[in-house]
Amino acid sequence: MIGKVPVYDNHIHMSPSGRNVDALKEYQAAGGTGLTLVTLPYKEVQISCGEDFSKSYEITYGLAAKAREETDLEINIAVGPYPILLMSLAEVYGLEKAEEFMIKGMEDAARDVAEGRACAIGEIGRPHFPVGKDIWDASNRVLLRGMELAKELDVPVIIHCESEDDTDRSLAELADKAGLDRGLVVKHSSPPWVTAEETHGVMPSIPASKTYIKEAFAKGTDRFMIETDYIDDPEKPGAIMSVTTVPKKVAAWVANGQVPEDSIYRICKDIPDSLYHR
Repeated sequence: MIGKVPVYDNHIHMSPSGRNVDALKEYQAAGGTGLTLVTLPYKEVQISCGEDFSKSYEITYGLAAKAREETDLEINIAVGPYPILLMSLAEVYGLEKAEEFMIKGMEDAARDVAEGRACAIGEIGRPHFPVGKDIWDASNRVLLRGMELAKELDVPVIIHCESEDDTDRSLAELADKAGLDRGLVVKHSSPPWVTAEETHGVMPSIPASKTYIKEAFAKGTDRFMIETDYIDDPEKPGAIMSVTTVPKKVAAWVANGQVPEDSIYRICKDIPDSLYHR
């Protein structure tokens, strides 16, 4: 803790070929206390059928176990089929078969959540760039299935998708269709949309940039989380942000008093606890 406050990064990746545990040790040394560890489409795993997604999840669990042995961090795990894979799978196997693979990956993620191996389904969603209607519709069907499974389990989904003016409304409407509480839909890499009118009940997870955080707080609410999306790529050290970004941001809040302690607790403890400790 930094000055007795929690420090939580809501979106971090670890990679077998990256710094993995060493990066999390650095995060803890800088003041980090907890994080959401999100699975990746690891280069060590070739997806050629739906069952292959579980191989990626096993890598995530193994990395988390090692990190828990060597750090004191709270590690909440999210697993799911990375949405952009639908496109590359469709190129090889056809869209119908690719959608089947993705749904199998989603169902295996839900199985693992039910068994207590993970506590959220993610990151799932749809491409963050323009695609054809066939890919868009298939992505939404896969996403809806993920939300339906999350509803059954009463757990969050972490969403990778576009960031357009109507994105949160669209996600909220999908959640309603699935029967999932809108507050369990976590918009990863969200713009500083934090008011009720902007989020439509979706939970924003905002990149920990000075500009975004300043804009979010200026709207008079602390209903959001912060993240780095640290990708642990040895060829791109520090991408998307440095693993120590969130601890440094929180340390600055404590030092200059610009963020009330109760808001830090809400962002870095109360909200993550409500989502991942269900």
